[in-house]
Amino acid sequence: MSAALVLYLAILEKRNGWCSGRQRAASAAVFCFAPKYPPKTSVPERGIDPTKTRPYHPAVQRVISAEQMGKIDHLTVQGYEVSSQQLMQNAAKACFQEIKSFFSGNLARKKALVLCGQGNNGGDGAALAQELCHVGFEVDVVLFGRVQDSKDDARTSFEIVRSLADSEDVGSPKSLSFVECNCDSEWEEVNSSHGYYDLIIDALFGTGLSRPLGGVFLSVINYLTRIRSTNEGASPPLIVSVDIPSGLNADLPNPFGPAVHADLTVTFTAPKAANVLPPASHFNGKLVVADIGSPKELIESVGSNLFVVEPNDVREWLFRTRYTSGSYKNTHGHVLVIAGSRGYTGAAVLCGNAAMRSGAGLVTIATPSSAQALVAATAMTEVMTAPLAETDRGAVSDDAIHHVKRLAAKSSVIAIGPGLSAEDDRTRRFVYSIVRQRNTPMVIDADGLNCLAPWPTDLQGSEEAPLVLTPHPGEMLRLIGAHDKSVLNDRVALARDFATRHNLILVLKGTRSLVAAPDGRVFINPTGNAGLGTAGSGDTLTGIIAGFVAQAVATLRENADALVATIAALYIGGLAGDLAAKDLGMRTMVASDIRNHFSNAVRLLDPTGERP
Repeated sequence: MSAALVLYLAILEKRNGWCSGRQRAASAAVFCFAPKYPPKTSVPERGIDPTKTRPYHPAVQRVISAEQMGKIDHLTVQGYEVSSQQLMQNAAKACFQEIKSFFSGNLARKKALVLCGQGNNGGDGAALAQELCHVGFEVDVVLFGRVQDSKDDARTSFEIVRSLADSEDVGSPKSLSFVECNCDSEWEEVNSSHGYYDLIIDALFGTGLSRPLGGVFLSVINYLTRIRSTNEGASPPLIVSVDIPSGLNADLPNPFGPAVHADLTVTFTAPKAANVLPPASHFNGKLVVADIGSPKELIESVGSNLFVVEPNDVREWLFRTRYTSGSYKNTHGHVLVIAGSRGYTGAAVLCGNAAMRSGAGLVTIATPSSAQALVAATAMTEVMTAPLAETDRGAVSDDAIHHVKRLAAKSSVIAIGPGLSAEDDRTRRFVYSIVRQRNTPMVIDADGLNCLAPWPTDLQGSEEAPLVLTPHPGEMLRLIGAHDKSVLNDRVALARDFATRHNLILVLKGTRSLVAAPDGRVFINPTGNAGLGTAGSGDTLTGIIAGFVAQAVATLRENADALVATIAALYIGGLAGDLAAKDLGMRTMVASDIRNHFSNAVRLLDPTGERP
């Protein structure tokens, strides 16, 4: 038995009493958030009829609050024979495994600085310092406070580290140092006496922080910012935050003060809002979610209605809608795209082409008569077109209502809005009537939304004919009749409120786009990049969503779920954008590049299902 373990047992027994031999250390499995290129997993073989399988619910990865995290930890200790000290050790091991992976296992003779607050987050950091010492790191631990002022498990970890630092042989090189620091002057003395670090651990504050940092902690954050850019020509150190970058409120998507910019954040049990929602999520760097021993049923029991979409959720949808030996065009749905106007034909073409490329069996673009020839000439050969009655400005007219209703009767889903124009009352009446009288699912974007802004209270979604709205932030403000952009600060609450009040599916676009369901669930999409902000990408997304909903309606029939199809479409559309950026760079991406990389995204997720 190692000297460190003997010391740990002695201190733990002295402070808390020893736990029984039946107590077990839980595994520290990890999930890497937002994998750009999802790992291969097993998928069901061909030959299973997807229409016979039971409905499924996507996004099992819940996003939890700080209060819910505390409840989960408490229930784990109370009911599952996992001690709180074991949870702390498991958290440290999870962080260590990610650090080991970053350095490709080459850990000897490296230097680490571990910055600890007095709470449990600091205790995690102290436990991690022990792990690093055991593999050859030279570790400096700084506790911001005094050991005697800390409590419970955190104090136990600090006592272990202090004892280990004091017990090293006199005259031998120190592999572990421990310093208590209470003020700016002490901190300046500490950081001025040390040189270069390969690794800096931020274990100052965890999920319990409720106020902006100041004093010595602000000095530490300034130090971390400075050291990354002025490290005497050496590579900057890897900055790892334990659970959450210090300075962030775990429950807020917006930073409320200065915070640590991490290269890697290892959070525990489930992500928190600040881990996954921008702009706070930008402070996390790479995010890893580590299982440290809390059972999944406890995570489910806290009742969070916020989720992160995972690759397997989307992979399952692709499996259920696979092309089979008996497939033909009518078994994959017919998309009717109502879009375009004189001078704005590109949006209609992008939308129709994306629907076709998404896997829909048939696509028809219905567009004003004066725009039809140009739309037909520039759309994919496989896309059909139909002329609509128009206003004197070349926008669709309410005279087209009856014709569109006949076209809709042959369709699985309607996409309406791209390039449609919202300047004429007759166009607005047309859009309102088509939405009000629909008998199929409908995806509404761009000028379709503008024609209905502010959103009429009598327009409601339904299970038989669900509505999917895809606004960007500006369109969202118009839908709710607001001018104050501050309402966008809490995008989750805004999307959830609108979706539940109007019984519809809302895709609120932006960095980490959201999908809000009529029942109050909100799903965070982790794919995509800044290159998707290019003109026409919204029109492309509308076509992809419509194409996926059409496939669900035609293939799954009574098990069709527009929400699940929308989540899958958003994820794969973003993944296609990531693949396009990898090939072309974000700067030079255009909307058609998303469509051109769509097949690669699908095959990456379900290679077996796409083979003939």
